[in-house]
Amino acid sequence: MTQAQDFRPEDAGQLVMVDIQGKTLDAATAAFLREHQIRAVCLFRKNLGTEDEVRQLTRDLREVMGPHALIGLDQEGGSVVRATFLPQAPSAMALGAAGDSELCERVGAAVARGLRSIGVNWNFAPVLDINNNPANPVIAERSFSERADDVTRLAGAWMWGSLREGVACCVKHFPGHGDTHVDSHLALPTVDKSRAELDALELRPFHALREIAPAVMTAHIVYPQIDPEYPATLSATLLGGILRREWGYDGVVITDALMMKAICERYGYDRAAVLALQAGADMILAQGSLEEQGQSIRALREAFARGDLTAAQGARARDRLDRLARAYPVAHDDYAGAVREADGALMAEAWARGLAALRAAKAPALEAPIRVYVQTDVPTDMVSEAGPTGAQIAGLFSGFADAEIVMLDDLLGLDWSQVPADGRQTIVASTHRMRYGANAGAWQPDLHLVLWNPFQALDVQGPTVISWGYADGALAALKSWLQGELAATAVAPVSLG
Repeated sequence: MTQAQDFRPEDAGQLVMVDIQGKTLDAATAAFLREHQIRAVCLFRKNLGTEDEVRQLTRDLREVMGPHALIGLDQEGGSVVRATFLPQAPSAMALGAAGDSELCERVGAAVARGLRSIGVNWNFAPVLDINNNPANPVIAERSFSERADDVTRLAGAWMWGSLREGVACCVKHFPGHGDTHVDSHLALPTVDKSRAELDALELRPFHALREIAPAVMTAHIVYPQIDPEYPATLSATLLGGILRREWGYDGVVITDALMMKAICERYGYDRAAVLALQAGADMILAQGSLEEQGQSIRALREAFARGDLTAAQGARARDRLDRLARAYPVAHDDYAGAVREADGALMAEAWARGLAALRAAKAPALEAPIRVYVQTDVPTDMVSEAGPTGAQIAGLFSGFADAEIVMLDDLLGLDWSQVPADGRQTIVASTHRMRYGANAGAWQPDLHLVLWNPFQALDVQGPTVISWGYADGALAALKSWLQGELAATAVAPVSLG
């Protein structure tokens, strides 16, 4: 029996990655995984309890899904981390500001060590998107740079570190999500560029790293000059044509989540699943309820039974996934003591090296009276983790003799005409992702602290310090700078005026 003949319609579940609902593997979900031969699960923040609970969950998943199990999550660093109890890596742009490929490789390796210890063998990182659009609502600091060569160099080093430590990477979002102004979680973006323009920028990191990247994640974006009908995730021109045939890529291609509105509202779970595999993907990411996940699996089974998808296509996709799982098996390494402590110190060092000052920004004297405006809370948008609380920001100024902290429900509503002119130095600390908009044009702070979206530095023309993120290491570096203990020497990897 040939490999293709060995693939049956009922094997379609092996080409589907699902999510689960709780922090433990309940009997109904375990039965669903077994019934449909599912071998891949993506974990999200909702699934992650204590470190020990996560280890037990991944052990249970490995037992149910078998030796070729793929357990994935998004542990990019910065605002996109799921296992927050592990040493938290800097965002890609913080590493881009430091500009050190050796540092990137060490960080990638440390991220992988942490993930292996909890039974995760597939990380949906690093991001190869080139953020050359300041209005981009979803990439921003997740990108290493606005320059293709720097993205290739730094992301490639990060990936080498991860692969060396035994965790598969998945570069994203092919063919490039950096020049969008729409979030594909909410709508369908369009990038109206020619092939020549894409070759000159967006495609360059993907092409350069295609031989070492074990997996690629697709983008839910329409490139009308390449394929006017389908977004990249469903495009045979982009996936089967450019990525597979032209470039010869033989690693795993997985879709971004089909439940994102850019896809599900236009094509549905069932049709999108079939189109993605027809286009050249090996695995679909089907989040949602068991019923919604079941729609995708049933659609694939029926497509294989009808011949809309062939047994050869199924066998080829399964072989690529098997190869990935064999190369990067699920493990539960010990991650305590000196190794973990060293990784924590590395992350703190990397955050500090990324700190950047613009427009001659200087920390106020510790004895100077200051007033700090900050938003009280920034909830998660389900892509990024929740932003730092106002209380955490207040802690940055604990060493100041006279610091007045003004908590706002919404920083965007700050009315500068109401800011007292009483001699206090005024500091605005931004802890959310959104650009400010027109209202910020009147703001004139003595110091602007940007803890998330670096492009907010374009909205307020004044002395600015950018941390590129808000993990503990970022906050510690910023506090050291405010107290005069650390210089902000990094260079912004994007144009900020």
